[in-house]
Amino acid sequence: MKKMAVVFIASSLIVLVLAGMGAYWAYQMLQDYGRSPINTPSPIELKVERGTSFYELASQLQSKGLIEDAQKLKWLARIKPSIAHIRSGLYQVDPADSIDSLLLKIAKGQEKVFSLTLVDGLTLKEWSEQLKTLPHMSFNTDVFNRVLLANGDESNLPEGKFFPDTYQYRAGESLFDLMNTSYQKMQQELTSAWENRAANLPVTSSYQLLILASIIEKETAKAEERPQIAAVFMNRLRKGMRLQTDPSVIYGMGERYKGNITRKDLRELTPFNTYRIKGLTPTPIAAPSGAAIEAAAHPATVDYLYFVSRNDGSHVFSKTLKEHNRAVNKYQRNR
Repeated sequence: MKKMAVVFIASSLIVLVLAGMGAYWAYQMLQDYGRSPINTPSPIELKVERGTSFYELASQLQSKGLIEDAQKLKWLARIKPSIAHIRSGLYQVDPADSIDSLLLKIAKGQEKVFSLTLVDGLTLKEWSEQLKTLPHMSFNTDVFNRVLLANGDESNLPEGKFFPDTYQYRAGESLFDLMNTSYQKMQQELTSAWENRAANLPVTSSYQLLILASIIEKETAKAEERPQIAAVFMNRLRKGMRLQTDPSVIYGMGERYKGNITRKDLRELTPFNTYRIKGLTPTPIAAPSGAAIEAAAHPATVDYLYFVSRNDGSHVFSKTLKEHNRAVNKYQRNR
């Protein structure tokens, strides 16, 4: 009887040891499975719909060929419950992802982030061509005016009122929200510049400052020249001189502009032809950068009234028409 008890206990211990070894082996196997790479040679998008269960996700990953055994994934979730709490959204699956890292990404809701760079110096029409191509984003032509209305601006004049910068969004977010962020940022930049502007500027509102900043933006790509360009325009406004800036003429020509401005174009009376009108254009002609707004608010303290391009992106500045004509002859007429 005693011998049988010893045998039974010994057998039970062996069974327990074997069971423990089996469980440990299974545990290690699942751990190794979690560390195994996702089957994709290049980044792909994975859409997890709202209400998707973990089991449905496992089947989805297998059907897409990203994993080989959905059942193992379900067992893996039993030893790692945290990965089973998935969140809906659009995710990027990278070749460097393991099964663990992908599931953790989904559990934390780390959705794919898209970037949009709105370039300074471009018009809303030019921005719109870019916005139409954004992935997972619906475009509508009235979005700019809708943003204005939502912020109490009933002017229907959106040009220049959105700040050029890089913005990020996720699939499912609206273009309205994205552009509203851009609008709010421009209001902050413009308000700050207006409140801290230099004394005695010949502009009477922050909107006029914005208009001038847009012209400065279009006139030079060299950051160090912006305060001097701003000074020229401010000095001309003080003296009642026409601004005579080509970018405003081009903006007023619209679709008719094909790369050249003719004498006929300069004689044509349009609201944006600063060779014919006095003062500023009625609206901005592009989206000014923060640097252009700052230059408009703090122009250089110089007496320049003219500038002409050297054809290398830089300009020659002059105080008198005689000096300016010499510079024009040298750099534009090749005399």
